[in-house]
Amino acid sequence: GYDFCQVLQWFAERVDRIILLFDAHKLDISDEFSEAIKSFRGQDDKIRVVLNKADQVDTQQLMRVYGALMWSLGKVINTPEVLRVYIGSFWAHPLRNTENRRLFEAEAQDLFRDIQSLPQKAAVRKLNDLIKRARLAKVHAYIISYLKKEMPSVFGKDNKKKELISRLPEIYIQLQREYHISAGDFPEVKKMQEQLETCDFTKFHSLKPKLIEAVDNMLANKIASLMSLITQEESNMPTEMVHGGAFDGTMAGPFGHGYGEGAKEGADEDEWVVAKDKPAYDEIFYTLSPINGKISGINAKKEMVTSKLPNSVLGKIWKLADCDGDGMLDDEEFALAKHLIKIKLDGYELPGTLPSHLVPPSHRKPLQTAE
Repeated sequence: GYDFCQVLQWFAERVDRIILLFDAHKLDISDEFSEAIKSFRGQDDKIRVVLNKADQVDTQQLMRVYGALMWSLGKVINTPEVLRVYIGSFWAHPLRNTENRRLFEAEAQDLFRDIQSLPQKAAVRKLNDLIKRARLAKVHAYIISYLKKEMPSVFGKDNKKKELISRLPEIYIQLQREYHISAGDFPEVKKMQEQLETCDFTKFHSLKPKLIEAVDNMLANKIASLMSLITQEESNMPTEMVHGGAFDGTMAGPFGHGYGEGAKEGADEDEWVVAKDKPAYDEIFYTLSPINGKISGINAKKEMVTSKLPNSVLGKIWKLADCDGDGMLDDEEFALAKHLIKIKLDGYELPGTLPSHLVPPSHRKPLQTAE
């Protein structure tokens, strides 16, 4: 046999990402699973959570399950940061409830992007591991030197050793206060007590202030310069991504995330996508007192603010819709503005620049034909 939690801990120290998988329709954290999660202590930044088979419950139930999961994980994983939970249905079965399909697709893409970006952050993670090991070594030095100092020189060594091991939690607190060390930098008490049982405290080394000072200097100064070097090198290197499996072929064709939705709707159609709703937009346009076929910014604003979108969003929509930049909107530009408002109200993001398929027909540059 072997200690399963120790095996998990060994792997957790060496992997780049830890994914905890839960089923939405049978959420349960057993005692065994709880102990397994606790073995990831100190690796909290690597942990991601997947709430799988979320299509098995409706939206209201999903909200309750999500809340229950966060509450349960909060009791097991002691970290000030909220864990990232990806909600979706990560299997090939048809969705039972399709009302959250867009959410599932977006969450899946976020998870894929997180995994694909791992090679880019490998050097930073190694540096973080170095920092953790350096701080842990420093704390061990304080613990070991304290235990050696408290040991008698001749008689009663065994009894004193037992006493010190039993008082280890109190010793931790004392060292935290004396040297201003975070409690999270100390090794797990129970495991440390077990390891100390087989040690001869009299053979421990005394504290060496110069070595502690060297570690402090490394953490305070040299790590910062290393981080800047890593950032510089990464910016000059070609982007590395994870390939294979689910990452190959899934983004091509009409089933790529967001294909044919939001600002991408109509990208592969010959007809201007706004045209189907333009008659309704024209009715509004002609009530806004157009002059020479255009409405002023003030009159356009009166209509656009009825969407209740914030001014920052409406300002971006105006910039995208005013294709010729004359500070006024013709009927096609106004229809485009209304279309972009609809996209935003439907929950999609606005494009950074106006895609070619959304440019109004009268504002498109004519194709130059070869003579």
